[in-house]
Amino acid sequence: MSGMSKIVKTISGIAFPFITIYGLYIIAHGHLTPGGGFQGGAIVASGCAMILVSYGSIWTMNRVREKNLSILESLGAVCFILLALLGLGFGTVFFNNFLVGTNSLFGVVPAVGSGLANINTGGVIPLMNFAVGLKVIVGLFGIVLVMAYASRTKEGKK
Repeated sequence: MSGMSKIVKTISGIAFPFITIYGLYIIAHGHLTPGGGFQGGAIVASGCAMILVSYGSIWTMNRVREKNLSILESLGAVCFILLALLGLGFGTVFFNNFLVGTNSLFGVVPAVGSGLANINTGGVIPLMNFAVGLKVIVGLFGIVLVMAYASRTKEGKK
């Protein structure tokens, strides 16, 4: 896959930050609105795929290393598992939100039901959404990158 025209590259470069911000918004507000880690991750990964298509696979592979993708995907999985184990360790019988009543990231996390539009009402769920989002972004982009690499090597053999 080679790069596309200058117009496509320019529009992709302009649109990519907006797509990324929208995907991160979907991830961050997944406990309040429809969406979450998978949906937001798929949006950001599609933005990365747009960059891959517009600039070409060679340009993208020179900037993105497989080792870095593997580390990021593993980091997302480890963070998700760690948060789940912390919930089991600090929870009672069932999975409990161990951040309620603590002075954490954005201040005191209120109990369920108070301030329904407040981002703090999610407790652990937004953190888990970000872990899932990271895993989905890197996983889907890795799949698209491998497919682009396979098509490039197949074209080179002809």
